[in-house]
Amino acid sequence: MLSSQAVGFPLAILEEANTAFVVISSDLKLIYANPASELLLSQSTQRLYQQSLQQLAAHYHFNPASIEKLFISKSAFTENEVTLVIDGLPTLTALSATHLNFDNNQYAIIEIRCIEQQRKFSQVYYQEHQQKAAQELVRGLAHEIKNPLGGLRGAAQLLETELADPELKEFTQIIIEQADRLSALVNRLLGPQKMGLRAADNIHSVLEKVRKLVQLDLPEHITIHLDYDPSIPDFEIQSDQLQQAFLNIIQNAVQALIPDNKHGAEITLRTRTAHQITINGLPQRLATEIKIIDNGPGIPNHLKDTLFYPMVTGRSDGTGLGLSIAQELIKQHNGRIECQSTPGHTEFLIYLPMTL
Repeated sequence: MLSSQAVGFPLAILEEANTAFVVISSDLKLIYANPASELLLSQSTQRLYQQSLQQLAAHYHFNPASIEKLFISKSAFTENEVTLVIDGLPTLTALSATHLNFDNNQYAIIEIRCIEQQRKFSQVYYQEHQQKAAQELVRGLAHEIKNPLGGLRGAAQLLETELADPELKEFTQIIIEQADRLSALVNRLLGPQKMGLRAADNIHSVLEKVRKLVQLDLPEHITIHLDYDPSIPDFEIQSDQLQQAFLNIIQNAVQALIPDNKHGAEITLRTRTAHQITINGLPQRLATEIKIIDNGPGIPNHLKDTLFYPMVTGRSDGTGLGLSIAQELIKQHNGRIECQSTPGHTEFLIYLPMTL
């Protein structure tokens, strides 16, 4: 293990740092890694020490060119977005490197900061505000449409009573039917306005009701897998509203899997408990984590940032209201819903605080 005397500067300072620091020697080998870097890079110092820069670059999938050039330029640099693959998962980091010269020996001291969560929080904050603005706009328009629709329907009914010719009444019926259709659409746009009465219930009971409903009309090539955590206790929820939220998400997954018509199409319903997490800016001691996963083609990139906006859909026959309504119902439970999607894996993640 490297000592502070071997380099000539006080490594004890770096030992106590919460940020990951590593030191590269002039022969491009890692000769020091502080405890924070062990946690971030998910490797012990014994495994990290004496690996070459090229070995590290191959393991963590980054470009070592900037660090190699540092020993030539003898300066410093910062790269704000560097993706490292840690435990098989891409992790966004910021790298700051400085050239150091001690006792005629050259070193590069590199600071690595994980900015994945910071970027994610900023993205979620921005998207939530954009979604809220879009929802308020749509609801405002829906209210403006709903009022004249009622008058239109009432006028058609009055007109129908004055018509003696049955053939003419057929046209008033068309007006009434279309007004009812538009009124139903407007009601869906307005979405759920308030939380219903809560009661202690089991989240798996809610999911099973939805699964059985979906199973009635499920294509033969699609299989639903269950991965439930039986230790999750009953907690206070509005069961009907959560059924609607889960149904909307699962139906979207089914619709995504239908076009492929290939054997092996799967939807997984998974539940777990989550401890000491933050939901919508509030710390929660205990929460239920629900994942709805499918192995379909994934969500198109141009829809990812507006996925929960009303009237946004990737299907020609879709209304774009299902996920918007699901998000509103989850929010009324003080929960959070988010989505991660790549080709072959789409995952809706829902957190619900537990009120026992």
